[in-house]
Amino acid sequence: MIARATIEIRKLALHDLDAIERIENAVYPTPWSRSMFAGELAKPSSLSLGGFDPDTGRLVAYLIVSRYVDAWHIMNLAVHPGWRRIGVASRLLDELFELTAGDPRRGYTLEVRVSNTTAIALYETFGFETSGLRRGYYTDNREDALIMWRDPLGHGAVGEA
Repeated sequence: MIARATIEIRKLALHDLDAIERIENAVYPTPWSRSMFAGELAKPSSLSLGGFDPDTGRLVAYLIVSRYVDAWHIMNLAVHPGWRRIGVASRLLDELFELTAGDPRRGYTLEVRVSNTTAIALYETFGFETSGLRRGYYTDNREDALIMWRDPLGHGAVGEA
């Protein structure tokens, strides 16, 4: 059982862009632009969730997911450095799977740096498996990305009997 942090989760809105940018710039060597986030927040086929500190209301993490014909593509998951390793990312993933449970035909996919063993281990606990490799995927250092896949809920998902 993975410990879960106490955070409030809600859909992100354009007024969250400043807070999203602060986390993005603190976490990633090649951050998304503000316009990329604005585009995802406005897209009807995207699901954008924020994790908020229940005491201060500050954004501490976010999850950006795009819906495609056969998959939910996890585009961006970031946790503020001060909130890492206490289950925040797990809570966001829990919420994603709960919100999409009624969509049994779509699986889940993502790319992750091959060196990010912490994230890979997290995704594996949620039933993701490596399904391929994107060579030179990351523009900052040409690092490869693992392609990870999880079957649709109800089709061999973790925790199902």
